[in-house]
Amino acid sequence: MKKENRPYLFLVIILFSLDQLSKYLIQKYIGLYGQVKVIPGFFNLTHFHNRGAIFGFFAHTHNPVAKIVLPVASLLALGFVIFYFIRTPTQEKTLKLALSLILAGALGNLVDRLGRGYVVDFLDFYYQRFHWPNFNVADSCISVGAIILFLTILIKSKGKEKKENVSGAS
Repeated sequence: MKKENRPYLFLVIILFSLDQLSKYLIQKYIGLYGQVKVIPGFFNLTHFHNRGAIFGFFAHTHNPVAKIVLPVASLLALGFVIFYFIRTPTQEKTLKLALSLILAGALGNLVDRLGRGYVVDFLDFYYQRFHWPNFNVADSCISVGAIILFLTILIKSKGKEKKENVSGAS
């Protein structure tokens, strides 16, 4: 492994460990569907088993194919992220950060899915009757990483577009 990639690997290990530890503690101290009010009217810790994808998508499907497709899709996505990370030049720090976040989250949820058959979700944000779907640290890593990745690619493409317009005008 390149020396320059060590901080990213360290970040992946820390975030993966935080995800797994938080899920372990939730399972140990809060019963399934149990709830601890943290900020009344806004945020609870609610123990939930998610058999679907991120934020509970496809959780209510009872199709046995979904039990195969989700782990396989997760493995393929993980492979793609690792491949893309390795191919990303060292100086692309923001891109490496985004991929590290996605990698940590994908690993965290994949370990759950393969080991338990479901993902432990517990972060429950809400306002009055509107509840955002329960999620976990891994989902947060994937979401933040995807946003950073999207913005990085968008900014780079705008920069290239500007450069091409300037060089084309001369």
